[in-house]
Amino acid sequence: MANELPFEKPIIELKTKIEELKKFTEEKGIDLTGEITKLEERLEQLENDIYGNIQPWDRVQIARHSERPTTLDYISHLFTDFIELHGDRYYGDDEAIVAGIAKFQGTAVTVIGHQRGKDTKENIRRNFGMPHPEGYRKALRLMKQAEKFHRPIICFIDTKGAYPGKAAEERGQSEAIAKNLLEMAGITVPIICIVIGEGGSGGALALGVGNYIHMLENSTYSVISPEGAAALLWKDASLAKRAAETMRITAPDLKELNVIDEIIPEVRGGAHRDIEKQAVAIEKVLEKSLADLSEFSENELIEHRYEKFKKIGEYGLVNDTITIK
Repeated sequence: MANELPFEKPIIELKTKIEELKKFTEEKGIDLTGEITKLEERLEQLENDIYGNIQPWDRVQIARHSERPTTLDYISHLFTDFIELHGDRYYGDDEAIVAGIAKFQGTAVTVIGHQRGKDTKENIRRNFGMPHPEGYRKALRLMKQAEKFHRPIICFIDTKGAYPGKAAEERGQSEAIAKNLLEMAGITVPIICIVIGEGGSGGALALGVGNYIHMLENSTYSVISPEGAAALLWKDASLAKRAAETMRITAPDLKELNVIDEIIPEVRGGAHRDIEKQAVAIEKVLEKSLADLSEFSENELIEHRYEKFKKIGEYGLVNDTITIK
């Protein structure tokens, strides 16, 4: 089976065995129903054991899966009448970020998200989902437009990080990210952010200042990649698995640390297994979040955002031990 992950190998082997027995039954006319049923029951148990106990490094691999749904995939399933808008009105257009206006259940919204490719050609065109400054400036232009026309903003986060190249730095990469952080904090319409894959460092934060931040169950959100952290901490990038466990970058960890608001369950094996079902799960969370925020005034939306981020990282002492609140 193509594009399967290493931890799924026992499942793949058992599925292959079941298919071989079914094929043998058809070709030879021998009834192996009992054996097949037992193997299918064993497969069910095996999938429960593996997918019910996914480790941090396994989640990193799922978040990076080449077939994992992208921003444009979710746009086609969640929204209608999407019109993509291009350019930052300063330098050019950056295809690593897609942005436009659409309707969500009949309500006009602005949709912005990182966009990576699914093959080499598209990844090169999308710069592997790593935006240049013009990408973040395009996003901010659309956010200010949304504010002007009172449209809620929905951001999909999926990037390894902002592009660190020489040209990006020359055009003001750090300034573009910092300005997005500043401006998003004071925007007077609802902002809902959803991490759908990798959420890497400032490149993710530049679309991540929202009233609500949700994460798909097998996504990651971190200040640096596990490989980068391992190289810095232990001078050995091959210790990425250890770093992933130490950094607490998964949705369950970040929910416990009060960094995100809600974990969106994924279909068994990851969102790439069934995008239609995954889109339904996201739709429910979006619907609830928009309904909640629709009751807020402009000032209340800003205050809500401020209070949310102020609470991240709160801690206290319990029996002389530092405890996250």
